[in-house]
Amino acid sequence: MDFQSEKQLVRDFYVALDAAPENELVAVMDRFVSTDYLWRGYHPFHEQSSGKAVVEQFWQPFRSAFRHMQRRMDIFIAGKNEIDGFKSTWVTSMGHLMGNFDAPWLGIPPTGKIAMMRYCEFHKVENGKITETALFFDIPQVMIQAGLQPFPRQTGAHLIQPGPATHEGLCFEPQDPVEGDKTLGAINFMIGDMGDWEGKEERPLEVELPRSWHHDMIWWGPAGIGASYTIEGYIKGHSGPFRDGLGTRHFNGHVCRMAEGKFGGFFGWPNLTLTPTGGFMGMPATGKPSDMRVIDMYRRDGDKLAENWIFIDLLHFWNQQGVDILARCREVGRT
Repeated sequence: MDFQSEKQLVRDFYVALDAAPENELVAVMDRFVSTDYLWRGYHPFHEQSSGKAVVEQFWQPFRSAFRHMQRRMDIFIAGKNEIDGFKSTWVTSMGHLMGNFDAPWLGIPPTGKIAMMRYCEFHKVENGKITETALFFDIPQVMIQAGLQPFPRQTGAHLIQPGPATHEGLCFEPQDPVEGDKTLGAINFMIGDMGDWEGKEERPLEVELPRSWHHDMIWWGPAGIGASYTIEGYIKGHSGPFRDGLGTRHFNGHVCRMAEGKFGGFFGWPNLTLTPTGGFMGMPATGKPSDMRVIDMYRRDGDKLAENWIFIDLLHFWNQQGVDILARCREVGRT
């Protein structure tokens, strides 16, 4: 199983979608997606049940705002989904959507300049059609580029995030299945070894993290949390504040978890249910649980993980806490 036909389908879909004028986007979706299509997206888009709805709700407004859009991929892999017993095939793409930000989008004021939005997309492919998609994107990253401050000062660094340090994430050709098994094994070991969740024994992060991660790991976190480098930096920049600020942490599982070559990842809907009890991300503690939808992508080096790109629907998470980040930024405006 080299997944070449599924990869080619998604590559053809991207070529057609990215090149089509706005009035032909629905026709492109009809060509590539199934009639029972399910699309999962970042707040405020959530779930859509047809290609036409996805175009009307997301692609047309986004393409109207981000003129001359260009897709810049850093990772492209395919594999069988461990969650359903390795029955379904998924194709995953990660990178940036880039364009000239020339018109308002979601109330975010345009800059008239180049802008880049991080994205990661999982496609389920069946019988020559895309039947499910999870498309997560970093809207707060766009807000910051537009001069807005959606969150208090973040604990990590805000960057236009690069792809893999090895520059080998575009796995267009067949990959050694043994390498994919090793990557999935490393991801599963990390998940099973984490002591963050209810009913598990919590160990010091300085003890836990080196079991799964290289010391010079890079955690490419979403805007609002930011990126961190090395295990010590990650403890300071995210994992420590995460444990301190979220007193109750429940793991709900994943929809898809897969790997190919030295890369792999997963997404959930939602992955986690978390309760802010200590003031997470500079927000006050509420004691109210909220769901967190997450995509994680990984690069393995040897028997440990080396890089991690994370997409978290923070707008949805905080909206459940009664904080509408998009509305608040529209009211406050640029700094």
